[in-house]
Amino acid sequence: MDHNQQTLVVTRFAPSPTGFLHIGGVRTALFAYLHAKRHNGTFILRIEDTDKEREVAGSIEHIQASLAWLGLEYEYGPDTPGPWGSVIQSERLATYQRYAKLLYDKGLAYPDPYTQEEVEVFRAAASAEKRPFLFRDHRPATFGVWDGSQPLRLKVPEVKRYTWHDAVRGELTAGPEALDDVILIKADGYPTYNFAHIIDDHEMGVTHIMRADEFIASTPKFLSIYDALGLTPPVFVSMPPVLRDDRTKKLGKRDGAKDILDYRTDGFLPEAMVNFLALTGWNPGTEQEFFSKQELINVFDITKIQRAGAVINEEKLLWLNKQHLAGLSDEDYLAYITDGDCVHPLLSTEHRAALEVLVPTIRERTHVRSEFLTALGAGEYDFAVAAPQYDTALLLWKKDPDVAAAQPRLEQVKNLLAPHNDWNSEALKALLMPYAESVGKGEVLWPLRVALSGRQNSPDPFTIMATIGKEATLERLSAACAKIQGDAS
Repeated sequence: MDHNQQTLVVTRFAPSPTGFLHIGGVRTALFAYLHAKRHNGTFILRIEDTDKEREVAGSIEHIQASLAWLGLEYEYGPDTPGPWGSVIQSERLATYQRYAKLLYDKGLAYPDPYTQEEVEVFRAAASAEKRPFLFRDHRPATFGVWDGSQPLRLKVPEVKRYTWHDAVRGELTAGPEALDDVILIKADGYPTYNFAHIIDDHEMGVTHIMRADEFIASTPKFLSIYDALGLTPPVFVSMPPVLRDDRTKKLGKRDGAKDILDYRTDGFLPEAMVNFLALTGWNPGTEQEFFSKQELINVFDITKIQRAGAVINEEKLLWLNKQHLAGLSDEDYLAYITDGDCVHPLLSTEHRAALEVLVPTIRERTHVRSEFLTALGAGEYDFAVAAPQYDTALLLWKKDPDVAAAQPRLEQVKNLLAPHNDWNSEALKALLMPYAESVGKGEVLWPLRVALSGRQNSPDPFTIMATIGKEATLERLSAACAKIQGDAS
């Protein structure tokens, strides 16, 4: 396919199957996807698996699962070949051989005649003379026959200064020192990245290449291969790096970059992750921060991709997730927080009614499901399923001389509650707050909350009472008064 005749935008995400995807790679996929969809174009998932020694089993399936979770649908991928055939490079070797032979026949590629030891001697001599090592300085005067047993190298068609336009970085340039006789086909018959991606982008009609800015330094080498093949390069779009917290280097797996699917396990919504990643190195030029995927498609503009590196702001991600969770119905929110294999009595059918009452409180206190599960594990919601066990001293309000001061207040709360039957948090608050304000809110509400939950930190007492019901509320207040009396006697 000749991409010069292609009228639609075509982008691709082309990872190597060497392990899990993390945020940096997925952000590149997202930008490529958004740009294609913004222009009603085509998005391709290509697998660049020519380095078999680094390949990790299951990586392709992981890549597909990651894109599927985020809703980044591709038109062509490992399971959907295109008119050019497979998108998996190891299944395209005949194509690379065909283009390599074209260059060889034109005298623009030659078999490497040197052993690794001989190359090391050349490299050492260059180092001793304090000059860069360039293989083209040792290009043989005559070329042997290429039979596939030796690497095939490019004969740089012209040693010159290249100038090119990058959609993010603007005009870039590099001199002859950046050009060399790079390997096109390795001795094992597999192409190098330098060669294969150029052939694939041409064959697949790719119009825009989104990739990390670390490839800028290699672009002159790529351009020399385009020249040798007589091809017009696509538009280059250099992604700003995703940086570590200290901004000293690019975030990588060794720096603790998470598997993107770990965010799914934690309970981040795919809509929130897409929203967050879009704002990592791209600015819409407005104050808007909350976007649906369709809204991003509608406004995404590659000219607004930033040059500077972007740090992953976990607090921003948590905030966005909470905003997207707000759009869930109570029923869907219940399904969300109970998803997974966590075992806790509150998540059982027996306590479903209590959990339903707690949904507004959980929504308020929770940015992501993992926070709720952590709170469950810490016992913060145990009050909903069992009477609390606590030391009487916990009932002491900081302004009281001793814990005995709490007893008459708890007795009065019991008296107010006993005849009351409108048992929801708002009605209970309206009933008790006038008394609490007349005595002192902390003096009443602190021991009340501890008596009901047994904890220093818990939801407000009105929510707890609505959750556990009238009978359990009165029983826990009676138990607290008995504790105080027992300690006093």
